[in-house]
Amino acid sequence: MQRKDFPSSPLGLHRVIKPAGALPQAAWQLDPSPGLWPDEVRVRVDRLNLDAASFRQLTEAANGTAEGRAGDPGHATAMRAAVLGIVAERGKMQNPVTGSGGMLTGVVAEVGPDSPLGLAPGDRIATLVSLSLTPLVITDGLARWDGRSEQVPCDGHAILFGRSIAAVLPGDLPVPLSLAVLSAAAAREAGARSVIGLVPTRAEADLLTASGLADQVVIADARDPAAVAEAVQAAGGPAQVTVVCVDVPGCEGGAVLATADGGTVIFFSMATSFSAAALGAEGVGADITMLIGNGYVPGHAALALDLVRAEPGARQILESRMAEG
Repeated sequence: MQRKDFPSSPLGLHRVIKPAGALPQAAWQLDPSPGLWPDEVRVRVDRLNLDAASFRQLTEAANGTAEGRAGDPGHATAMRAAVLGIVAERGKMQNPVTGSGGMLTGVVAEVGPDSPLGLAPGDRIATLVSLSLTPLVITDGLARWDGRSEQVPCDGHAILFGRSIAAVLPGDLPVPLSLAVLSAAAAREAGARSVIGLVPTRAEADLLTASGLADQVVIADARDPAAVAEAVQAAGGPAQVTVVCVDVPGCEGGAVLATADGGTVIFFSMATSFSAAALGAEGVGADITMLIGNGYVPGHAALALDLVRAEPGARQILESRMAEG
């Protein structure tokens, strides 16, 4: 079904309902109707992957723990209602509290004749753009989701714009694993001499230690700056490069204090307050570079998936996470 009501924009501006003129990510509401403009792609969605900060907020708002409450149908009902309400109201999955979304997997259903994405009907893909800017409709009421995992099985459709990005998923890796690893990084592959992993619990420390991905594993609350700095220092720090991928706010100070002068902090979390990071670093006289990860660099999906194939520890820890969900 092709639409030519008015010209489309490769940025998706033609799908913005309000406020007029906003980019899709900043917009409050999008038009998720299935008819395509010539440069668009419609995807039959089978799974959403909510970003960690959004999932934690939704879970806690549903009166559960951050991990969800096993066997509690009331919790699952509340989680489904929250996500369905957001998507129905906004035409996309963008948590109004965190401002973040996630990503999705599905099968290409229809490709507009002018689409530049190189996709074909039948391709199984993962989107590499946020759900916070992707027009989305859910049609199954999320009946198969128990509310305990960021990965949400569902039926529905999504729309990709001319400048959206997506990766065709490989046949040799399970879809949940492929979806989880598309945002992973490999410090050792990049030449790190020593990798320190900081986690909040003994269970996570044991899992990371068993994977062999870190040379040192320390336990600390990432929201406690002094404790983080002390733990990293005891493990051989401060770090030259610190990657922040937490799902709770308030972790900026610890990342700053754990990083050596002249070093770099990469904030790759939607829970980050960038004003707190900048002003906090200034307040303690930290001479560091702070970078914001935007989730995209050409070739990053293929690189991440190849790392999982080549690194047994990465696959082990990700498969363990998938089994928990």
